[in-house]
Amino acid sequence: MSFRKLLITGGLGFIGSNFIRYLLSRYTDISVTNFDALTYAGNPDNLQDFESDSRYHFVHADLTDAIRVDREVSKGYDAIVHFAAESHVDRSIADPGRFVQTNVVGTHHLLEAARKSNIQRIIHISTDEVYGSLEAHDPAFTELTPLAPNSPYSASKASSDLLARAAYHTYGLPVIITRCSNNYGPFQYPEKLIPTIITKAMAGQPIPVYGDGLNVRDWLHVGDHCAAVDLVLHKGAPGEVYNIGGENERTNLEVVKSILQTLGKPEGLITFVNDRLGHDRRYAINASKIKSELGWRPELAFDEGIKQTVDWYVRHESWWKAIVARQERINGKESS
Repeated sequence: MSFRKLLITGGLGFIGSNFIRYLLSRYTDISVTNFDALTYAGNPDNLQDFESDSRYHFVHADLTDAIRVDREVSKGYDAIVHFAAESHVDRSIADPGRFVQTNVVGTHHLLEAARKSNIQRIIHISTDEVYGSLEAHDPAFTELTPLAPNSPYSASKASSDLLARAAYHTYGLPVIITRCSNNYGPFQYPEKLIPTIITKAMAGQPIPVYGDGLNVRDWLHVGDHCAAVDLVLHKGAPGEVYNIGGENERTNLEVVKSILQTLGKPEGLITFVNDRLGHDRRYAINASKIKSELGWRPELAFDEGIKQTVDWYVRHESWWKAIVARQERINGKESS
């Protein structure tokens, strides 16, 4: 199936902007519209080099605005890939209402608008966090693992997943859900774990590590994730869920030490801090379904992916320093 006119939500964020880059680099005969609210994590610089590309269009609008969503979706898109979401767990603990509005209400608006249009495919991007937490020897999450979210963020994503599922089963809307493990790579907002480690290590600053640092995550390079989403878009079956995992389980402490070693920085920068509220112990993805049914495989090993990511942040210091400075100004105004 061919999709030439695509609507991407949240395309100025980390994964969304990488996916748009992937599409525009891979296909010549497509039109991509980026629907983004330009929240703190949406950065126009992420796609600055595509602003003059006639295949790329930007719409500044918020999914919580049902009228704007309906107006945009009615413009005859072949497919929608829905990345837009509030995604930082710490922020969800501080302000869960914002996550409900964007992730739940926003997704509802998008699905309702799609029901009125001839959309051939909708990919709803979710997370492995909706499955809850695993113990050390538990088997990895499969698509049949019951949803058991433990944070306001993951609860809002699980809620949006259920809305997407209901839209397929009730109205026949051609929705596919993907659930990925932790992503890393270029253009990731500095507040996330790996960019935080890199940028603080580069500056010689203490690196905060929650609890004992032994929480485990399955790491997936954003490039492998983009390839998987593209494959699901073109070959996935509506109504299905596909787990996308990197098969790279690491403790947070192992990730920190790996980055410090890559940068040639001392482990003495590691500073243990009080654990996050409700911190899930372990995530792990079983991606056998997407492998066997669609033929996807992650290509980038974690060690090589980390080296490439560190190198990107070193070479793009002006990119992340501008974000850090802007956030510090915002925090200063909020505290004054």
